[in-house]
Amino acid sequence: MGFYPLLKKASLVGAFFVPGIWLATAQAQAFCPAPAAIARVEVQRVVDGDTVRFKDGRSVRMIGLNAPETGKKGLPDEPFAVAARQRLQALVKASDGRVGLVPGREGKDHYGRTLAHLYGANGENLEAQLLAEGLGYQVGVAPNVDLVACQQAAENSARQARLGLWRQSPVQSVANLKRSGFALVAGRVSKVERNRGGIWIELQGSLVLRIAPELISQFDTAMLNGLQGRTLEARGWVQDRARRGSLKKGQARWLLPITDPGMLKSAL
Repeated sequence: MGFYPLLKKASLVGAFFVPGIWLATAQAQAFCPAPAAIARVEVQRVVDGDTVRFKDGRSVRMIGLNAPETGKKGLPDEPFAVAARQRLQALVKASDGRVGLVPGREGKDHYGRTLAHLYGANGENLEAQLLAEGLGYQVGVAPNVDLVACQQAAENSARQARLGLWRQSPVQSVANLKRSGFALVAGRVSKVERNRGGIWIELQGSLVLRIAPELISQFDTAMLNGLQGRTLEARGWVQDRARRGSLKKGQARWLLPITDPGMLKSAL
């Protein structure tokens, strides 16, 4: 089954993966090339597959990449978490410990970390490099979505070649959701509704996707309205309404906020 991004028509150019073009991870530098002028910063250490600490004290979360989590509080490492961290360490080392930094439109996350794109000494985007090797998932969180299309292309190359995380499909059905956190989920759309709270796309199995009112202009609403009965793949951070105490009678238990069209793909 093939899935394709639900992008507005004006955003389609360059957003689709063309089989046969991006096959070798050695070509990953072709994704998301660095801007002409870029500040370089010295890295103190690599925390995990998507986070580094600079010698100036800043902790930087890489934009567009969600790497597997390393074990915390007694939990085991997620598959490929160690491989992602080690690969990022190698990429930083190959750049003599200094990386290019391009801050995001939104400069900080809710943990106080700097949000930025990172680049190697050869100009390659480090997020795209890891995505092209199957060592993380592409995720576009508005407003930091400038590189969504090229990062999607990098991930699609790994998906097509079944590299890393894509060796076995990480996409789960809604019925198999067991906990909050980042997930790739596929399900059949049972209803699409628009109200003051935004656009709500319900998937069979008790999951609803929400597009906030201020973000609706980024989406092709006619396409969204035509999704009923179709299979949809969504990605992002799932919330358990029951655990939060906000689940009302008749509502889906699981909520997944959608902030960019790249978080949705529809099956043909």
